[in-house]
Amino acid sequence: MTHVLTPEIGSRLAAIALGHVTREYPNKLDHVMAGPEDVKGPRDLHPIFYGSFDWHSCVHGHWLLARIYRLFPGAPGAASVRALLDAQLTDEKVAGELAYLRRPSSRGFERPYGWAWLLLLAAELSRYETDEGRRWSAALAPLGDAFAGRLLSFLPKATYPVRAGAHTNTAFALALAQEYAAVKGDERLSRRCAEAARAWYGRDADCQAWEPSQDDFLSPALVEAECMRRALPGPEFRGWFARFLPRVALGEPATLFEPATVSDRSDGKIAHLDGLNLSRAWCWRSLAAALPEGDAVRALDAAERHLDASLPHVAGDYMGEHWLASFALLALGEGVD
Repeated sequence: MTHVLTPEIGSRLAAIALGHVTREYPNKLDHVMAGPEDVKGPRDLHPIFYGSFDWHSCVHGHWLLARIYRLFPGAPGAASVRALLDAQLTDEKVAGELAYLRRPSSRGFERPYGWAWLLLLAAELSRYETDEGRRWSAALAPLGDAFAGRLLSFLPKATYPVRAGAHTNTAFALALAQEYAAVKGDERLSRRCAEAARAWYGRDADCQAWEPSQDDFLSPALVEAECMRRALPGPEFRGWFARFLPRVALGEPATLFEPATVSDRSDGKIAHLDGLNLSRAWCWRSLAAALPEGDAVRALDAAERHLDASLPHVAGDYMGEHWLASFALLALGEGVD
């Protein structure tokens, strides 16, 4: 693999996130106003996650910073990351985020995409073995518990999956939630996610992969496969994958192996396609570890080509800059010292 996370790359990604997680405007709120008293700005509504253009991007911007600081605590810029996390991840500010969730009109707030990213942030903080990391983890834990509880309540009611290539995609949410459950040892959530994955996707076969759509940032096909990789035991997953994408050895469906073309990176929706390339790279790399050798080689090659297409474009225009670095970090994995 030519693309590897190093301290230098991690520092560059962290610098991008530091530039937007406390940038309040421009801002696209997911906010239901029940009355004139609810007409407030982002910082008043969300004490922690008011930046990065929208709430969920701010959450995964914090995830990026927490992950880079854990992996490379001595890298350039680490002191700024530590100061940011110290300032943001406090009991008082978490209480403010929880208060927003308790509003009756916040029942569907950021479901399921923002829920999943908050759970991944909580999982990342739980991996820390330092005193400061444990402090940040303990502070955020009530918010992680709240979203885990919401997901547990929601899944039995979710009769159908959402197969779109954007925020409503249920496979992506389940994949991140399963990581949280594994890290936290939440067997109930793990079981519920696996049950939902089987119910929604277990019978899928011969995927045609009619993608990308114009504003996808997730591959409906590959993120479903990644969700199932996490939900099923290895041999069962390989059998499922062979039915789901039976012509991978032939490089088909060809669209899954070809990076998307991004025609205008100043257009927020079109810029989603850079995210598609990065999230496909994440999926292909993750899937490769569970596939037979020949398929694994093809998967890793596809991942490299998708990274080649979009890794150079994670910064430059704010429409992509406020979120793409997080998807780059997903695709690059744990990294090397």
